[in-house]
Parts: sequence; C-alpha cells; structure tokens
Amino acid sequence: MDLALQELTRRIFPLCEDFVLASQFVESRSHFKTGLVNHALAAALRAFLLDYQAMVAQLEHQFRLGRLSVQGLWFFCQRMMSSLNALAVLIEKAMSNNTSGSATLNLLHSQAKAMAGDSAVRSLLEKMTDCASAAYLRMLERWVYEGVIDDPYGEFFIAENKSLQKESLTQDYDAKYWQQRYSLKDGIPSFLNNVAATILTTGKYLNVMRECGHNVQVSLSENSKLTSFGSNHQYLECIKSAYDFASGELLTLMKDKYDLIGKLRSLKRYLLLDQGDFLVHFMDIAREELTKKPEDISVEKLQSLVDIALRSTAAASDPSHEDLTCCVERSSLLKKLTSLKDLDCAYSSDKLAAADVDQPMTLNITGLETFCLGYKIPWPLSLVISRKALTKYQLIFRLLFHCKHVSRQLCQAWQIQQGFRSVKILGTPILRSSILCRSMLKFVNSLLHYLTFEVLEPNWHSMHGRLQTARSIDEVIQIHDFFLQKCLKECLLLLPELLMKVEKLKALCLQYATSIQLLIPSIEVAAAESKSKSGSSRARAKRSQDRDEQLKLASENVVMSQSILKFESEFNAELQSLVPTLSKSSQAEPYLTHLAQCILGV
Repeated sequence: MDLALQELTRRIFPLCEDFVLASQFVESRSHFKTGLVNHALAAALRAFLLDYQAMVAQLEHQFRLGRLSVQGLWFFCQRMMSSLNALAVLIEKAMSNNTSGSATLNLLHSQAKAMAGDSAVRSLLEKMTDCASAAYLRMLERWVYEGVIDDPYGEFFIAENKSLQKESLTQDYDAKYWQQRYSLKDGIPSFLNNVAATILTTGKYLNVMRECGHNVQVSLSENSKLTSFGSNHQYLECIKSAYDFASGELLTLMKDKYDLIGKLRSLKRYLLLDQGDFLVHFMDIAREELTKKPEDISVEKLQSLVDIALRSTAAASDPSHEDLTCCVERSSLLKKLTSLKDLDCAYSSDKLAAADVDQPMTLNITGLETFCLGYKIPWPLSLVISRKALTKYQLIFRLLFHCKHVSRQLCQAWQIQQGFRSVKILGTPILRSSILCRSMLKFVNSLLHYLTFEVLEPNWHSMHGRLQTARSIDEVIQIHDFFLQKCLKECLLLLPELLMKVEKLKALCLQYATSIQLLIPSIEVAAAESKSKSGSSRARAKRSQDRDEQLKLASENVVMSQSILKFESEFNAELQSLVPTLSKSSQAEPYLTHLAQCILGV
C-alpha cells in the first residue's frame, strides 16, 4: 500500500477501537448490579453509538455509489473521532476504577471541566453528565422533599442505620440516634460537597415529621424541581429552599403542637426546684420512706407520695405534672459523676472516685442522698430532652434536693435549741451551738441562693431568649445543651475539688443536726404551756421548774459540749479552706466570685 494511504488508515483505526470499547462498556454497565447512574450513562452512550452507526451507514452508501475516497473517509470521521476519543478516555478510567454512583458523576464532572478548550466535546460530556445524573437527581429529590431514601443499589451519599431506633433517645445515655440514624457516606458528588450537610439535615427534619404522623406537603413548582447539576447552580437554590421549609415546619410543630417551651418550663419547675410548695409538702410526707437505705425503699410508694404532693399543691393546675416520675439511685452524687465519662471534669474519675469512697457519709447513704425525679418525654421532644439531657437535670436536682434537706435538718436543730431561751446560757456550749447552727444555716441557705438566683435563673432566662430566635431544631438542641453544661459547671458539678469541699461541709452540717437532736432533750415548750389551764398554779410552777432543770442539765452535758466544740472547729476549718480554693479558681472561672460573695461574704 502507498505510504500516505497507510498513514491515513492508521489514523482512522483508533475510531474503531474506541467504538468497540464504548460498546463493551454499554454491555457491561447495563446489568442491575452496576447501579442507576451507570445504567443511565450506558443508555446515553447507546444513543450516541446509534449516531456513530448512522454515520457509518451513510459513508457505506457513499462508498457503494463510488463517491468515497480514503481522504474523504478521513475528512468525514474528524468530528466523530474527537467525540468518541473523549468518551473512550472517560470509559477507560471508569472501567479501570470500576466506578459507580457518585464516583461516576465525579469522573464525568472532572472530564467535562478538563475539556474546556473544546466546546463541542465539553458540550457532549456535559450532556452525558446530565443524563447520568438524572437518576441521582430523583434520589436527591425524594430525600430533600420527602425525607425518603430511594437507593436500591447503595449509590446515594446518605446512609440509614435502621438498627438505631428513636426509643433509644429516652433510654440510652449515649444514644446516637440523631447523629447516626442518617449519616454521610464517603463518595459525595464534588458539586454537592458544600451542601451535603444541609441535604442530610433537610431529610432528617422531614423524617421526624413523618414519624410524628405530620403530613409534609412541600410545594413543588417548576422552578423547585431538580433538573440538572448545571453551571447555573439552580439546584443549590432548590436545596436551600427545601431546607428552610423543613426546618421552619419542624420547629413550628415542636413549639406549637408539642409545646417544647412548656415542657422545658415544666422541667425547670420540678427538677430545678422552681415549684417550692410541692417540694416542701413532699419532703414532709415522704420523710419516713426517704430515711431508709436505697435498696429498702419502695419506689412505688414514693411515686404515690409524689402524686399526692402534686395534687395537694399548686402543681395540680400544671397539665404536665402527670409526666413526673421518681427513682432512687444506688450511688452518691459524686459516684454518679464519675460514671458519666463525657462530662468535662477537671480531675480524673479515679481520683474523684477515691475521694468519694473516703467520705464517711457514703457508708450510711439513704434515699435523701439518692432520691431523684424523672420525667416522661414523648417523641419528638426527646430529640431536645434526651436521656443525656434529663440526666444532667437530675444531677442538678440531686444537689439542690440534698441542700434543701440539710437546710431543713438545721432548722429542726435550731428549733430544738430555742427551748433554751428561758435558761441563762451565756458562757455555755449551748450558746456556741446556737451560733454554729446560724453559721451552718447561713452557709447552706447562701449556697442555695447562689445555685438558684446566681446560676439557674439567669441561665434559664438567657436560654429562653435564645430559643425564641432559634431557626432550626439543631440550633435548639445546641442552645439547650449549652444551658445544661453551663449550669452543671456553675453549680460546681464539673469542679470536683470544690464540690468535694461543699459535700464535706454539708455532711458536717447533717452530722451536727443529728447530734443536736440526739443530745438535747426534745422539750416542747409551747406544748407544755398550751396544756389545760385548769389546775393549780403550783402544778404549773412545778412543770416549769422541771423543764428548766432539764434544760440546765442539757446545757452542762460534757459529751454535748465536746461534740459542739468539735463540730465548730471542723466546720470553720473547712469553710476557711474554701477561701484559697475559690480565690485560685475564680480567675479562670469568674462566676466563682459570686459564690465566694454568697457563702463567705468576700
């Protein structure tokens, strides 16, 4: 053959090779297992190959008429050669990497960008991209407009973990339902990278509403349909609109139908002790049961007492009071803190646990230290008030409840000592005991004042204000979690060194109150005077004399004197040891300055 003809023929042969390669790809990628994106790409290539075959038929017709030369063949094949060659490069990469789904779309997208200099080829590749992405767009549409994953071949970049159920939110402290029920997979299409998180969240919101039985109707206009991933970025506007709709609809549903703010207010009322009369009445009627060891307490009886207290006080008018439950923990507050590994404590849990074991109060722990209120949280409010969030409320409740108990015990000790007012007690330990009791009451009540009015109230109002302007449930969850974390920290629950000192001071106050009630005779002065006025004045004088003698003997009791001096020494030493600790910590934690002002007056 002539050398010129050989060269022309050699140049034409790659066109045949590219056609064979494209035909093989169409055949191999038309199977079900290769996925919808590859099916769509194969269909688009099959349509393109029909154009190639039509061109071959036309050339053959010209050849049979004797009008086709080798030079003419080379001329007519030019346009098809460049297009088919670009597709062959694409197909070789797809077959070598065995791409599917988003990987195929990424490959098409990058190849189209690489052909920016050749408008005809670039247009062809963009057309292939549009065809291949049509199936992917339908999956995306169903997710952002219905919250449904329609992905038979696992090509979509959002995965569903069906083993995670919404019930776990109210049962498991470490529930991962909201984070991992739906999650992003590897292989996100490059043109969706920046909005992948928005797409995920949109479908999650729609899912929540669907599981609530709420009919979600997204108004679909022509402009809101996802037609292509074109350069005009219209699809990004559609995704943003879908997100705004889903976010606003779910937030409205949570606030209006499920009364999210009302439930949070109810939690504040009971678990943050905002409902004072209910708590006082409950502590009165449940005293006998709460003084037992945790394993001996009947939770059912406590629940009935809680219900009685609720119905007997202003809480009866609260529609949410029926959701209140109670439980009895098996460990002290400090031990509970060590078991929650995710809390940001300054000390290691081992050191905290060791300090807890050393405290004598843990040896005789009762229901007063372990009693806790619970709350029934329905779906979908459990997204915001999860088991973890409720546990944090309960930690604060246990601290406040025990402080209230200590305060009541000291008040009883104070009332007992008022029987000595008719006796000259100047210079006796009874006077010192009276002064010590006032100091202890001041400490406990100041601590309660700090926790309630310096920590919980301001932080609650701050959270309430931010919730009014929140624009999504994720933002609501973030605001609520921040509130709880801030309250835990400012209530000293995340500062073990300070918390252990406060717990030791409370333990001393309880031991003192118990000792006073044991050592001093319980003499009801008012009761003696209120007895029947009938009777001789001599009998009344005798009763008064006997009472004074008993009081005088009590005031001179050596055991009581030594005990009071010991309590006074220990309490003052512990209280003074708080000063350097608070001073050192208040530079890093300014709120501790308020605590120092409340309980130490400095």
